[in-house]
Amino acid sequence: MTDNERIIRHLYEVAEVQDSAAFVKLFADDGYFYDVSAGAKYYGQDIGKTVDIYATAFPDMHRELGNFYVTDDTIIVELSLNGTHKGPLVIPAGTIAPTNQRIQAPCCDVFKLKDGKVEFFHCYTAATILFAQLGILGNIGAVLQPHG
Repeated sequence: MTDNERIIRHLYEVAEVQDSAAFVKLFADDGYFYDVSAGAKYYGQDIGKTVDIYATAFPDMHRELGNFYVTDDTIIVELSLNGTHKGPLVIPAGTIAPTNQRIQAPCCDVFKLKDGKVEFFHCYTAATILFAQLGILGNIGAVLQPHG
């Protein structure tokens, strides 16, 4: 296992315990997190919001790690996001109230590291599968509450 793979495995461990401050510290000063399915990029302390959003919506969130593909400074991880939707899920279009549904949504994460820090983290969550598992795919507009 390479040092970079160890760093990314540690990043997932930090997310699992919902430590958003420690999560942010794993990023370079100019690093960012890009939630591709939501169309949102996070920089600086806002990177921690990504952990907080999922921890609020899915308090029992577990990331089941699958395959790791490692080159020098790039790591790609296949995984699934698993949990029960017990809290509000904030997305750029609004907020989805708890559905109490379980999810097991596929995801693919791409990381670029430099000098032991994450330069970027692109997260490709299968949002349509996640929304279908929440039971809202056919009527997303009806369940979204606008940001207030």
